[in-house]
Amino acid sequence: MPFPDLSPDAVADYRSPALCPADFDAFWAATLAEARAHPLDLVLDPVESGPVFAVHDLSFRGFGGHVVKGWLIAPPGARGVVVKFIGYNGGRSFAHEHLFWPATGRAVLVMDTRGQGSGWAPGATPDPVGSDPAHAGFMTKGILRREDYFYRRVFTDAVRAVEAARSLNLGPVAVTGGSQGGGISLAVAGLVPGLAAVMPDVPYLCDFWRGVTVATRDPYLEIARYLAVHRGAEEAVFRTLSYFDGVHFAARATAPALFSVGIMDTICPPSTVYAAYNAYAGAKEMVRYTFNDHEGGGPFQMERQKAWAADHLAP
Repeated sequence: MPFPDLSPDAVADYRSPALCPADFDAFWAATLAEARAHPLDLVLDPVESGPVFAVHDLSFRGFGGHVVKGWLIAPPGARGVVVKFIGYNGGRSFAHEHLFWPATGRAVLVMDTRGQGSGWAPGATPDPVGSDPAHAGFMTKGILRREDYFYRRVFTDAVRAVEAARSLNLGPVAVTGGSQGGGISLAVAGLVPGLAAVMPDVPYLCDFWRGVTVATRDPYLEIARYLAVHRGAEEAVFRTLSYFDGVHFAARATAPALFSVGIMDTICPPSTVYAAYNAYAGAKEMVRYTFNDHEGGGPFQMERQKAWAADHLAP
């Protein structure tokens, strides 16, 4: 398979030309203030799980005061919490699928993604907010107005998930996720100060114009197909997307970060990952998988995260 993007020698130097809106910070400050007007209402319902880990069916209130589901899985004497975000159209699924971080001695808080969870892993959180006509999927829901866009709700939920994790008083809080989960991690890193670590794997939702014009597999192409029908909406669409671009969140993030990239990635083109990485304002490392597609490093990257987290998530 040929390299689908810039050459491996050139891609690491790619920087996005995307312009950040002048009112980007004001928009997000107002959005989060609106969400925080609702009580967090964190609920932890114990789940029978055996003697090794304490498992709780978790819920809290995110955007609009809507209930967001998740899991909290903690080993005895947990030292820190990793908040985990899920890939595109996956849900929180079953608790036993999230034991990696608890096995390292840290709690994991898994956030369900509202409205998703019917593509490859089941979810339990509806999205009660509708939208204008949209292409199948989530990338174009509410895309004509920043106030209505789907990821405004998701990113707000994710900030509230970190606030829920901090309320547990279990030590330092980190965020992680792959693909969409990596993009959500970057958004949180740019919106929440004081995180201990950020671990975005093959992150999605970065440098939208390049993603839409270079990717050869969904979900970026949902936007391209929408624009093929809604001719003349391009300016409004990319104006909205500029408020949700991981590149702009990365430029505001200061926590130490461990990224990964697949140089043969056809879903999240490697140039879009490097766009966020090169904009990232905090200390950062990149793990590069030259001959891998969107699976990136998989379990190899998890091993890298485990070793890296030992230095960044000490109590």
